[in-house]
Amino acid sequence: MTQTSPSPDREQILRAPKVLLHDHLDGGLRPATVVELAAEQGYDLLPATDPGKLGMWFREAADSGSLPRYLETFAHTCAVMQRRDALVRVAAECVEDLAADGVVYAEIRYAPEQHLEDGLTLEQVVEAVNEGFREGERRAAAAGHRIRTGALLTAMRHAARAFEIAELANRYRDRGVVGFDIAGAEAGFPPTRHLDAFEYLKRENNHFTIHAGEAFGLPSIWQALQWCGADRLGHGVRIIDDIEVAEDGSGAVRLGRLAAYVRDKRVPLEMCPTSNLQTGAASSYAEHPIGLLRRLRFRVTVNTDNRLMSGTSMSREFEHLVRAFRYSLDDLQWFTVNAMKSAFIPFDERLAMINEVIKPGYAALRSEWLFPSVAENPS
Repeated sequence: MTQTSPSPDREQILRAPKVLLHDHLDGGLRPATVVELAAEQGYDLLPATDPGKLGMWFREAADSGSLPRYLETFAHTCAVMQRRDALVRVAAECVEDLAADGVVYAEIRYAPEQHLEDGLTLEQVVEAVNEGFREGERRAAAAGHRIRTGALLTAMRHAARAFEIAELANRYRDRGVVGFDIAGAEAGFPPTRHLDAFEYLKRENNHFTIHAGEAFGLPSIWQALQWCGADRLGHGVRIIDDIEVAEDGSGAVRLGRLAAYVRDKRVPLEMCPTSNLQTGAASSYAEHPIGLLRRLRFRVTVNTDNRLMSGTSMSREFEHLVRAFRYSLDDLQWFTVNAMKSAFIPFDERLAMINEVIKPGYAALRSEWLFPSVAENPS
């Protein structure tokens, strides 16, 4: 932790530029939008039709510790995301919400195969979401916020469409799609089941991240990196299992071979603190591995995962970490630069975002400490 400035308050965190790499489109809907889309489409299975109560239900279900109930939350959001106009709306609102929270760059992931029940094709799903993202960027700009978004196309690891989705991601890579992902239950569905998709993407010089090391542990991380060749790790929180901390209070640590490799190779870790607490990957913010991993200078990034289910935002994630670890603006900038370095857009564009948007934004916030307010009527 750096000590060059005090911990920022909530308002300063909101104004800080942020970069988001791990956010699920179907996990970030506005409760009111779910209610309205359900009414329009005749979907009558929502547990509540009052937006406030529905939002609370989503958070409680995600906190319940019951996997079936947690998965039910996505059944409801996906159910209202089967039509083109719904996808455009949800995508546009996603970008608006992120921009209002100070996010300047975001990669939003979704599984096209989960939005085909009303007859859309995979291509129509991608084009609808892309249209929504562009509309969201325009609305954000009109409201005085600048944000750039890219899509990550996700394949479900328990299904058999990964190669097809990888081809789709490659076809749309210059039209709004910046990479590929696989998601779903890790146990029983190792990433190596989809080696053909990853080999194809590598041959095409395309980017991909893999959900790994959230629930299943080190073997999932090892396979994602050494067999599949992932550019980033979705979550990766279980890398902590390969780090031994001395019990004598000295703070000394010993990294195992896999942890050392991840740090040495600067493999980005897409960590989602609140989500990790919900899934049991960490017991509290103060005990979340992100604290140790930041101290050891792993390539850690901070993310939201599912904003609706976790009742969170990038600002809230940063607030939790500031309270738990007394982080300063320097620390938040470090996480943000890490994320921008790890984004799936070209190097020169990443560098420009860092030097022309992120660093100046944090410098302006830091400078506020040098100009304390002067009383209006000094005595």
